[in-house]
Amino acid sequence: MPILTAFTAVAMHEAKYKILEDGTFFGEIPSCPGVWANEKTLEKCRDVLREVLEEWIVLKLREGDQLPSIGGIDLNIVTAEA
Repeated sequence: MPILTAFTAVAMHEAKYKILEDGTFFGEIPSCPGVWANEKTLEKCRDVLREVLEEWIVLKLREGDQLPSIGGIDLNIVTAEA
């Protein structure tokens, strides 16, 4: 499995969801600060949360910011190209 796919899958597995007072679903990934979604259905909340996570990863990598190690996957490790 490609490393970004694996990282995203593990992060999504760690997601926490709750129903808010207004009946909407809130989801977040605690190890990824700022990654959250709020939608009318749980399915839509999961879809949007995955999109937000993917965009967050791209932004962190582009800016050179540290990403959390999730499920033993560390995207901060730089390997030398041959």
